[in-house]
Amino acid sequence: MSRLLTLFASTALSLSFTGLPAKAQSTGDTSPVEQVEGQVPASGDEGTPANQPVETQSANAPDQTPAFENQTRAPQPSNLAQVDVETIAEDLPQLWAMELLSDGRMLVTTKEGAMHVVSTDGKPGPALEGVPEVDARGQGGLLDVALANDFESSNRIFFSFSEPRGDGGNGTSVASATLALDDNGGGALQDVKVIFQQTPSWQNTKHFGSRIVPTEDGNLYVTVGERSDPEPRVQAQQLDSGLGKVFRITAEGEPVEGNPFVDQENARPEIWSFGHRNTQAAALDDQGRFWMVEHGPKGGDELNRPEAGNNYGWPVITYGIDYSGQPIGEGITAQDGLEQPVYYWDPVIGPSGMAFYKGDEFADWDNTFLIGGLVSTGLVVLHLENDRVASEERIPLEARIRDVKVADDGAIFAVTENPRAGTSSIVKITSAR
Repeated sequence: MSRLLTLFASTALSLSFTGLPAKAQSTGDTSPVEQVEGQVPASGDEGTPANQPVETQSANAPDQTPAFENQTRAPQPSNLAQVDVETIAEDLPQLWAMELLSDGRMLVTTKEGAMHVVSTDGKPGPALEGVPEVDARGQGGLLDVALANDFESSNRIFFSFSEPRGDGGNGTSVASATLALDDNGGGALQDVKVIFQQTPSWQNTKHFGSRIVPTEDGNLYVTVGERSDPEPRVQAQQLDSGLGKVFRITAEGEPVEGNPFVDQENARPEIWSFGHRNTQAAALDDQGRFWMVEHGPKGGDELNRPEAGNNYGWPVITYGIDYSGQPIGEGITAQDGLEQPVYYWDPVIGPSGMAFYKGDEFADWDNTFLIGGLVSTGLVVLHLENDRVASEERIPLEARIRDVKVADDGAIFAVTENPRAGTSSIVKITSAR
């Protein structure tokens, strides 16, 4: 079955990465995204038949083999989704994250350090006052935003950002605030408080992460990067460092009771899991379990379900290779005591934004994960069985996807970005009738 993609707005085709180089992870400081070098991945519009893997390009590391069946290049499902895509908002400043508000408006963050509310007719209000200073160079900026579980009564939000530090470096920080909106589409952040800081700081502009995932009990999972350079990246393996980790903290920024290293000497008590590279996609499943997709090197983006205290390997083991073409470390993909990814991609998809799907709009997508593809330029849909990937399909959107959300009615909203133009759009994805 061929994929049907209907675009309700002619501008949807121009949302994309027009003018960006056709190469798949950015090693420079001019792009806020991991713009992948190496093989260009499948987008989903190649016409690959159902029940066959959507990815047909050669791997960047062709000699590497998966540890188990369907750890990579799982087949497409028998029924490929047909979608309609409508542009909801366009010509926005370059966005990084979005939350859907109950009245149909959208709260968004911009890479350059502003927060706006986008109206139901797609118009951004004035920048909200009270946002702290961010370091927007390179991959930095105002990053994720998340609504507290009691947002409807408290108006409390959390956001992450690359924070300039007094030592000349920077690092990912998490703040809380009260969202106070006015009648003119704007407003302010009140009671702003930095509740958590990734340490140590580092003097570069790469691999900040970051996603914030609130849990039902009011705590937060927070993902951060390992800052990319060879010297700090090894700290992903060190428990006394905050680089390359998943943290689990309270709404006040304290370590959650029961975290795996709370009582361990010379370990950060906020750490949930370690050995991660740079994670910009994360979500809970319907059981409240935390999943995430992290950027790999040249090849090797990976899906993980981080469990307490586990080591996910970076940079000791990894799929993919260095941008130079050389192996990462010893070039191994497995080692005792280090976790295998649930799934990996080579070529990479450039994962950013993730949502667990439950809804009536796409009946065949119930209990799937939706992942934004910066490089695959669309949505990646993972169908799971027994915590393994049973099938993968891709929805081509002809745009770099930075964030993904699911509305109460099952419609999907995606944030696109064009780093060269410094713009974004928001598109709505529904099932083709």
